[in-house]
Amino acid sequence: MKRIAAGFLAGLFCAILSTAASAADPYDRYERGRGGPPPPPRGAGAPPPTHAVYGQPYFFLHGGFFEPNSDAPTTTGGGLGGYDTGSSLDFGIGSRVSPNLAIEGAVGRFAAERGSDDARVVPLTFGVRLILPHPVIEPYAGAGLGMYFAHLNEPGIDDSDTTVGGYASIGVDAWLNPRVALNFEGKYHFVEPEFRGINVDMSGWTVSMGVRVSF
Repeated sequence: MKRIAAGFLAGLFCAILSTAASAADPYDRYERGRGGPPPPPRGAGAPPPTHAVYGQPYFFLHGGFFEPNSDAPTTTGGGLGGYDTGSSLDFGIGSRVSPNLAIEGAVGRFAAERGSDDARVVPLTFGVRLILPHPVIEPYAGAGLGMYFAHLNEPGIDDSDTTVGGYASIGVDAWLNPRVALNFEGKYHFVEPEFRGINVDMSGWTVSMGVRVSF
């Protein structure tokens, strides 16, 4: 009986030691059993997605449509009312400076026509994006400023002008893997160049689809 009791006590002691060792190193069993990284400590936020690494650069390319503003043209200015939906294109580079913030520069082109009339703008901009981090679907909002190179060809006007403009954007990245994402974006450009003393509002929406690639 004493031997049985001694064996039982020895076994219980070993079990206690084993339990204490597991509590001291809670991730050891996780790593041995699953072969992956340990889970985050309780109360800690989840780690940022792998595509949200600090300082990670990327390039992007968009193609889509330009919807000009509907303000009616006047003899003293006005907008692009009556112009048809046109095309847009832009590309650029940026850097993910934190999981929630990116800075980027871009050059693009958007244009629209109304019969034989033609309105074209080439924006060269620098801006920021505020991002809601997520492993797959990341919505964002952005804003920026830059130089806008505009050209207008209408009866009595065939002129170009360079002016300061800006934009506001909303979009979403759908990550296919840690380096490549499909991108959907709407961007409103604010630009009002002057042609022969007449201020023409050439603002409007660009709605585009593209790709973002980290490197």
